[in-house]
Amino acid sequence: MENKETVFFQDANVTITQSRFVTQAKTYAMNNISSVCLYRIKRSKGLQLFLLIAGLLLIIGESTRVAGIVMALVGLVLLFLLKDSYSVRINSNSGEADGYISKDRNYILQIVNAVNDAIVHRG
Repeated sequence: MENKETVFFQDANVTITQSRFVTQAKTYAMNNISSVCLYRIKRSKGLQLFLLIAGLLLIIGESTRVAGIVMALVGLVLLFLLKDSYSVRINSNSGEADGYISKDRNYILQIVNAVNDAIVHRG
């Protein structure tokens, strides 16, 4: 008798079945997962804001104007390029863990929904 697992999500990075949540780095047993949610990992913007403000202050001086423009532009570009990350936050009997991390919120949401479906299927 063959015991076929139900697959809730599968791609090159993640596989979610009724009994396992498998990533490239780790495998979680579904019976150990009590809940799952989408978690936002906010990136620090301190360096970018420092470069922007320091650059704007340097623009005031005649001799430092070019350096100030460059610093302000670098700070501004970095401010818009660096994005927050999202994770599949897993709660289990051993605590919280980030099961998978990506900058793509919709992708992480798909994984979270699939893990939730697998938890419900498990009963």
